[in-house]
Amino acid sequence: MNKSAIQKFAIWARTELIAQVSQKAYQYGITKEGYGEADAVTVGGRALTSEEAKQRGELVAQIRQKGYTQVMEEVAYTWFNRFIALRFMEVNNYLPSHIRVFSDSTGAFKPEILSDALHLDLPGLDKDKVAAYIESNQTDDLYRYLLLTQCNALNVALPRMFEKIGGYTELLFPNNVLKADSILGRMVTDIPEEDWTDQVQIIGWLYQYYNSELKDDTFALLKKNVKITKERIPSATQLFTPDWIVRYMVENSLGRLWIEGHPDKELKSGWKYYLDEAEQEPEVQVQLDKIHAEYATLKPQDIKVIDPCMGSGHILVYAFDVLIQIYKKYGVSERDAAQSILQNNLYGLDIDDRAAQLAYFAVMMKARQYDRRIFSRGIQPHVYAIVESNGLDNATIDYFTNNVTKLKKDFGTLVDELRNAKEYGSILNITLVDFAALYARVGEVREDISLYRENVLNAVLPLLQVAEVMARKYDVVVTNPPYMGSSGMSATLNDYVKQHYPNGKADLFAVFIERCISMTRLKGFVAMVTMQAWMYLSSFRQIRSEVLLADIKSLLRIGYNSFPELNSQVAHACAFVLCNQSIDNIKEIYYELNTGKVTDNKENVFLSKKNSGEYFLRTRDDFMLIPDTPLAFTLSNTVIRAFEGKKLIDLAHPRQGLATGENNRFLRLWFECATRNICFAARSISDSVESKAKWFPYNKGGDFRKWYGNNDYVVNWENDGYEIRHFYDENGKLRSRPQNTEAYFQESVTWSKIATDTLAFRYKPYGHIFDVAGTSFFAQHHVLLYLQGLCNSCVAMKILKALSPTVNFEVGHIAALPIIYDQSAELQINGYVESCISMSAKDWDSYETSWDFKGHPLVLGRLPEPVWGDVPDRVAFLNTSISYTYQMYWKKTCEYRFEKLKANEEELNRIFIDIYGLQDELTPDVADKDVTVHRIFDTKDDVSESMQGSNYVRTKRDEIVSLISYAVGCMFGRYSLDVEGLAYAGGEWDASKYSTIIPDKDNIIPICDDDYFDDDMTGRFVKWVEAVYGSDTLEENLKFIADALGGKGTPREVIRNYFLNDFYADHCKTYQKRPIYWLFDSGKKNGFKALIYMHRYQSDLLARMRTDYVHEQQERYRTQLTHLADALEHASGSERVKLTKQQKKLQDQSLEIQKYEEKIHHLADQNISIGLDDGIKHNYALFADVLAKIK
Repeated sequence: MNKSAIQKFAIWARTELIAQVSQKAYQYGITKEGYGEADAVTVGGRALTSEEAKQRGELVAQIRQKGYTQVMEEVAYTWFNRFIALRFMEVNNYLPSHIRVFSDSTGAFKPEILSDALHLDLPGLDKDKVAAYIESNQTDDLYRYLLLTQCNALNVALPRMFEKIGGYTELLFPNNVLKADSILGRMVTDIPEEDWTDQVQIIGWLYQYYNSELKDDTFALLKKNVKITKERIPSATQLFTPDWIVRYMVENSLGRLWIEGHPDKELKSGWKYYLDEAEQEPEVQVQLDKIHAEYATLKPQDIKVIDPCMGSGHILVYAFDVLIQIYKKYGVSERDAAQSILQNNLYGLDIDDRAAQLAYFAVMMKARQYDRRIFSRGIQPHVYAIVESNGLDNATIDYFTNNVTKLKKDFGTLVDELRNAKEYGSILNITLVDFAALYARVGEVREDISLYRENVLNAVLPLLQVAEVMARKYDVVVTNPPYMGSSGMSATLNDYVKQHYPNGKADLFAVFIERCISMTRLKGFVAMVTMQAWMYLSSFRQIRSEVLLADIKSLLRIGYNSFPELNSQVAHACAFVLCNQSIDNIKEIYYELNTGKVTDNKENVFLSKKNSGEYFLRTRDDFMLIPDTPLAFTLSNTVIRAFEGKKLIDLAHPRQGLATGENNRFLRLWFECATRNICFAARSISDSVESKAKWFPYNKGGDFRKWYGNNDYVVNWENDGYEIRHFYDENGKLRSRPQNTEAYFQESVTWSKIATDTLAFRYKPYGHIFDVAGTSFFAQHHVLLYLQGLCNSCVAMKILKALSPTVNFEVGHIAALPIIYDQSAELQINGYVESCISMSAKDWDSYETSWDFKGHPLVLGRLPEPVWGDVPDRVAFLNTSISYTYQMYWKKTCEYRFEKLKANEEELNRIFIDIYGLQDELTPDVADKDVTVHRIFDTKDDVSESMQGSNYVRTKRDEIVSLISYAVGCMFGRYSLDVEGLAYAGGEWDASKYSTIIPDKDNIIPICDDDYFDDDMTGRFVKWVEAVYGSDTLEENLKFIADALGGKGTPREVIRNYFLNDFYADHCKTYQKRPIYWLFDSGKKNGFKALIYMHRYQSDLLARMRTDYVHEQQERYRTQLTHLADALEHASGSERVKLTKQQKKLQDQSLEIQKYEEKIHHLADQNISIGLDDGIKHNYALFADVLAKIK
């Protein structure tokens, strides 16, 4: 099936059809802005026929009720549904006339219905009219008439797909449908004809893709906090269920119900996804045998199956196939079985009219497959769109209830319960009234002659049909419910859910778990595919408890790639089958399908595991031992028994931290601020207040990194967080949530709440406040070390992944971790952990984005003590090359650190595997890519396969780029070769810190493509390298740097080009798009570029830049252009070409800098001041017109 073609067509078709019907409405004087007179008889000077006037009036009435946009949408999808239904029927030869309406026998877009127009035998066809159209050569009008007549002819057999046409939908029939690029032309040519033979797939995918843009629009609104209205619920929640999941659910619910009462190996062998009952203990099997005996009394026609969220009917259609098989085994013919299934077995509901229409059509086409005369039998399935009672008038109600007290009471109850029913869908609890009496009254009305007769048949009867389906109980409930968190629900829906489904209120799919169980008869089956979150998250604890009251026959945790067309790593699903009964100690079957690659085909994974018997057996009591009862079925009995002992919460205090209410307002990356305003050493809130500081280290989670690091942010907690504690919205509601403040500034172990695959726990020394996403636990120091060692081990990972296979690791999950505290191993464990923290800290602090950075490791005299093996004395490094320092010191240091950390982690794994007795389940090995300190390779091509996927790979170029960044910092005075760490980051300037390298005096360093200035960036950098490493190795060092950077030319040219073209991008990347050095840039021609250091900015800087640098550069361009003009007068040949090229370049640069000067002038006159506390994003924007764009 060509899903790409289907997707492109469906998305285009929706836009095209809406445009077409809107154009037709415009022809009748109706637009989004208005419609003139509702009962107009002329439009634009043209008299309307009586039929047109009537249809126009109906259209205006609909627009008044629903709005123009909604009506155009509805008419468009009505025609879309009709077109695809006709196309399916013609391809499969299901049309009663057996004459194609869109194509010919070769499949070309040449409607047979046109060529056979005079010989057609359609009910209601006026052959004189046909002849007149042909005679007058009105082909388009003839085709329109034939299509409408064909639709009307199908109304008898398929009334809910082909309503009697004659109203406003006919008025808005699209124009020019015979053109090759029309909706019909493209439907025939774009989608391969063979795709139309797969009924379920083609209808399902067309429905999903048709709604995709509307779905995107709905979620865009949701991001703006616009709740999902009942009109948008279908587009927001529809999701086509993969065929294999449908088959798994139906075979293991409907199929199981029959097989367990009527054993049949041959029938069961045809069900590819069927799972046999687990082998049970004798006392359990006795109870199951009694239940199976009850199932044995069932006849096929007794079984009631419903999909309460049927979408386009995928589940119902496969249930139809399975029921046919059951009937045939019972001795009933396919033809008779098809009729009985429609009458007795299948039921379906959906909130969306268009989906219900397609599901109805799909079921009828499936019936047609088994009974060629089904269309003439007058049988209609119990498949409905949910209807509302809102439009029923009192006069119709009074007429229908006929002053009969019981009818009034029962029908009044239904009217009340179905008011605004589309807001709630099938979760509505409908009273089981005396439907037989109500239907008897409908029968009386059919024979009556009354003004209200049509109202009863068109409004009351559908209401009764829907209400009865919602009120009754079923043997089998199978569905893929809508997924919608409570935050997306409208206030009306949210209130109803809280009142009637408190256990599942967190998400609509959980509400449907409750609802489906309640719809199921005792000992009946529920089969569903939902998001897997309910299995683990604490917010779904109550719904888990409800599910565990039933018997889980089987459950598949599908995880990644549950819905391949979404290409989703977030929509992690599970599919399960419940039996609405509760037998103690029953063994339940669980499949883990999420053990391979993210892109694995989950159908293949399931079948492979099914065939190899790779599953887990659990009882509900196993889960009861685990706090919050997550369905952590992958845990071994050994681990489950560990939950009988202490949990992490018994030894430590897991806490969720501060929610500021607006991070952009209260958080900064630490290097944005003046360091004098940051307090790094507070041990308590009183310390923080006494410090008078504004900013304090803030633990905000961050990247996957174990042991230590991710110290990036600071938070405004000035005066005990006064601003945050008093941060209210316009309604006076506190936006922030300062919580667990007693733990602020205490040492802790933290983890990122949201992870991808493996969780990482980091030590945080005293001084930090922690965030809601940087959740932490607190304990005595020696306990913290032990627990961090455990949490970073493979033992904890195994347990935590079972407790929460989702990307969220809540406080509750960590709190529930079972702890076996082996005091005899504590000293050894804590020694390894301290070593791991130390190595990770040294790695983190080796880079200038750490606030504990002391100096660059490639700079002589700033080298930390070697931590690897036997190395020469530090003196041996003096006056040597950068290459030698890189190869013999820094690269080896990083390699030693990497190998040592990996060895430590493996030893910790080994210790905890022994403590927990998991030698048969785990190995201590740690993958290279999971070691979270940096490892250096000369080039990307040298990176080993074992490091693929690691975020801790660095190359020689990376190290040289960081060296250049450090050198620039020395040029501006941020660093000094004479002091450790930061020399200046705001505050008072201390010139005594600088003697080896004197920083740039005016805080402006130009970057030029030639030697225009004595102190340009390239010249300064060369002098810096010479000062640091000596003149003897200068050229060697420059070559090493240039080779690492890559590029053509001499080393100085390569370095100059790097500063011109790449330095700033690297700087922005290093500093997370919050650059501390700002690039003033005139544009692509490199007319003028200069760097400044933000922390040294003064309000007169732009004025000085303009007069001392921009003007001087302009003068240099003028001088050079004059010299070039003179030279060109005497040049010829290749020399003249070369000079002309130089002249063009200089002219472009001169023009660019001229325009740039005007911008600089404008800003310089404003004498702008900046506040470092305002943050780089705010301050950078003040100069956006003259600064380089941050990419």
